[in-house]
Amino acid sequence: MSQTTLPPLIEQMMEPGFYPHPVTEPIQMLQTHISYVLLTGDFAYKIKKPVNFGFLDFSTIAQREHFCHEEIRLNQPNAPEIYLDVLAITQEGNRFILGGTSEAVEYAVKMCQFPQSSLLSTMFEEGMLTEVQMEELGKTVAHFHSKCKTSDYIRSFGEVAKIREFIKDNYQHTLKYIGGSQTQEQYEETKAFSDRFFAEQAELLAQRRDNNFIRECHGDLHLRNICLWHNKIQLFDCIEFNEPFRFVDVMYDVAFTVMDLEARGRKDLGNAFLNTYLEQTGDWSGLQVLPLYLSRQAYVRAKVTSFLLDDSAVSAEAKQEASTTAANYYRLAWNYTKIERGRIILMSGLSGAGKSTVARKLARKLGAIHLRSDAVRKHLAGMPLEEKGEDTLYTAEMTQKTYNRLLELGILLANQGFTAILDAKYDKQGLRESAIAQAQTHQIPLSILYCTAPMDVLRDRLLSRTGDVSDATADLLASQEAAAEPFTEEEQSLVTILDTTQDWESELVVGC
Repeated sequence: MSQTTLPPLIEQMMEPGFYPHPVTEPIQMLQTHISYVLLTGDFAYKIKKPVNFGFLDFSTIAQREHFCHEEIRLNQPNAPEIYLDVLAITQEGNRFILGGTSEAVEYAVKMCQFPQSSLLSTMFEEGMLTEVQMEELGKTVAHFHSKCKTSDYIRSFGEVAKIREFIKDNYQHTLKYIGGSQTQEQYEETKAFSDRFFAEQAELLAQRRDNNFIRECHGDLHLRNICLWHNKIQLFDCIEFNEPFRFVDVMYDVAFTVMDLEARGRKDLGNAFLNTYLEQTGDWSGLQVLPLYLSRQAYVRAKVTSFLLDDSAVSAEAKQEASTTAANYYRLAWNYTKIERGRIILMSGLSGAGKSTVARKLARKLGAIHLRSDAVRKHLAGMPLEEKGEDTLYTAEMTQKTYNRLLELGILLANQGFTAILDAKYDKQGLRESAIAQAQTHQIPLSILYCTAPMDVLRDRLLSRTGDVSDATADLLASQEAAAEPFTEEEQSLVTILDTTQDWESELVVGC
């Protein structure tokens, strides 16, 4: 990019002598449609562009100062090591001064610079992002959301009219790109999906609002706004400039991360993040609104990428790349509106048979929702997943409640187009018959995966198990084996048997 297209302030900020501290040369400059970020070595400085997109207004110096301070206020709790201060920039003649004492002509957010290699987006591009890290991210976001505040005012942003309005704005802002980055068909069908959702799911959205799922969230939780630094995952750069983008359903945040991973071609990593988040929070019902927000997040990435096409500071080469990227996002937003047929897979087998391992692997392959009975049970009891349950957690009554809830969620999600994997022993004919009957009533395909292994293997697995939500121990195996009821002749046609001591992955049929 030619520096001649940059504002004079940014040109000077590219010079080492601008800063009152040592810098690493050359100074790097990153930009989005709303800001410039100067990377100097130890510190990074963000300058907000004087733009007004309607949903964002940085057009006056007073607004830019206000939102710089908001950025610090909102991000310091999550990333205190990154967000440091707001500095005034003054001017003497043709020279700008960082931290000057005269009247400010601009403001900068000062941050501690972390290596770009620690961004999850960079780690992804270098093939370094793992499923384990995505599971850790799921836990981090779940913990973040548990602390996010809400209030009557914040909840008011969960009203259908307000959600509809700020999604509608995205369509308005992209009309000029129809026929270019997106097709007329994609535009019309994507918009029709969200219009239909608001018309048909008003009660669901009201329930989300009334049950305190509308909170002060991050609002822009994609991989470029998450880093792995100082051995911990840190969320940064949350939305400071628009309350409707921040006062949102927690699933809005979750959808951004899932969408970003899927847009990069790694649905398996998105699935690892999503299933971990859901298990930590117990918010499986929130999946009902996920398609709306997945489509919205893909569309908003398409929108903001399209804005680069109108920016004189962006090169022709970068604009061509932006056009292609925007088209991919518009297509993804459209694809999210195509609801598939749901189904249910029952896991079955004794403790230690490998049910959860198989279910987890299958979930990654199918993009399925993995529901573990151990987690469902503890959520019903209102207890932390990592806490060992007392005997009262495993009474016959509590076990029945757990299976009832597991099946209720399975039917709910399958009816919404998800594949739901119900991970439990399902060792009783009555429990299996109930699931089969409900699936037939709702015309939902159902199959059973029965995991098995020699008793000594089961025992060794349970003895070596640590840090798992399950409380099962090796001394329970004999009673479990004695109580297990065989599959009936009618069930046999639904059952696939997996010996988990063998190469079971090659035996795992996707259509099972």
